[in-house]
Amino acid sequence: MTDRIRILYLDDEEQNLFSFQALFRREYEVFTTSSVQEAIGYLNREEVAIIFSDQKMPDISGVEFFESIIHQFPDPVRILITGYADMEAVIDSINRGQVYRYVTKPWDVNELKICVENALEKYYRAAEIKTKNKELEKANAELERFIYSASHDLRAPVASIQGVLQVAKMEVTDPKAIGYFEMIEKSTHSLNEFIGNIIHYYQNTRDDEMIKKIDLNELIEESIKKCQAFSHCEKIIFKTEISQSTDFVADDQRLRMVLNNIVNNAVKFRDESKNEQLVSIQVISNQDKAKFVISDNGLAITQDKLPLIFDMVDESGSNTASSGIGLYIAREALKKLNGNISVTSNIDEGSRFVFEVPNKS
Repeated sequence: MTDRIRILYLDDEEQNLFSFQALFRREYEVFTTSSVQEAIGYLNREEVAIIFSDQKMPDISGVEFFESIIHQFPDPVRILITGYADMEAVIDSINRGQVYRYVTKPWDVNELKICVENALEKYYRAAEIKTKNKELEKANAELERFIYSASHDLRAPVASIQGVLQVAKMEVTDPKAIGYFEMIEKSTHSLNEFIGNIIHYYQNTRDDEMIKKIDLNELIEESIKKCQAFSHCEKIIFKTEISQSTDFVADDQRLRMVLNNIVNNAVKFRDESKNEQLVSIQVISNQDKAKFVISDNGLAITQDKLPLIFDMVDESGSNTASSGIGLYIAREALKKLNGNISVTSNIDEGSRFVFEVPNKS
């Protein structure tokens, strides 16, 4: 076994192979060959750092050789040897074979040694970046699994607290105590919502898709019921208008994320000073896309907050923008759906969210 750097040189001229071997054999482990199959054999057996290939060979050009191995052996640094002034081939090699640089024949010994040293620096940097990326990917995966697991584990005790609060409210008559219970209930609802958003964020980062035919009437009805179950929105009037002329097919899970977060946002920032609090949901679906328009007469989003509405920011101290990550998740899920979203807001009228999702039918 050896820990020396390995260099492979492919050339159909034996004298060039001998000269290259003699020049570098003391510092590196050098493999020389005039056979493409033998070169690939070396690459399969050995961890090669640098590959030299002559451009002009009988059966295959250097560019074509590099192009043929780039996917199977992406790590070695590739250097083209060319014995004639063919700049078109050199440019082609950079584009097709992802060649690091080229060297002309007959080569200058000092230039060739500098070329090898520079190529090794590139190889080491790329290897270090690759290692760091793998470590980062592993850390991110572990963090995501932890967050997902922790979120699920938190849901059970939060649900228990909510259940106990409901029982406690029915068994006491003291208005002051009931007020305290309602404050606790509101806080646990916010916590449960945040936990749900964390789970949705994790689910959206994955590549899994749940493509299916979607009944838009059922989708809207379930979203409203879910919102009513977890929010004090007895005064809210939901108005729906759904036009579905053809089958609509999309990622069901991500579409629900988008819709639930936007409807929940409209409910969360309702204007409780108004006797009639409205949330309107309109959907128009055809063979190309589904367009959703969700409008409300609640608290408006101020113009300085409007550009930030979909950012992952905490605006919990303000009643002019969403708190937490709900709208951020909605926007990110829409990206996975290849959709788009916009929002307008007026202090006298409320807010209006419009998003479109392509029909995959």
